Amino acid sequence: MKQTIYETTGTCSKFINLELDEDQRVHNVQFIGGCPGNTIGVARLVEGKKAQDVIDMLQGVRCGYKSTSCPDQLAMALTKALKEQTAG
Repeated sequence: MKQTIYETTGTCSKFINLELDEDQRVHNVQFIGGCPGNTIGVARLVEGKKAQDVIDMLQGVRCGYKSTSCPDQLAMALTKALKEQTAG
């Protein structure tokens, strides 16, 4: 499995750690910071899902007045992870 550490911007969380397997499925998502109930819930909901499906579902979700959210940042982290995985 390929691990990715993503530094978030515009959210209470500071980093997202995650892994993608060879089938591009999401595993072991961990938000560092943020609202624990929400971030743990999101992490459990996406476990084992195809990365592109998660991106499609969460991209553009906003948190209140902010232009992003922890789910949106997860979509960005997964986009980065997919690019890294396909690059080599």
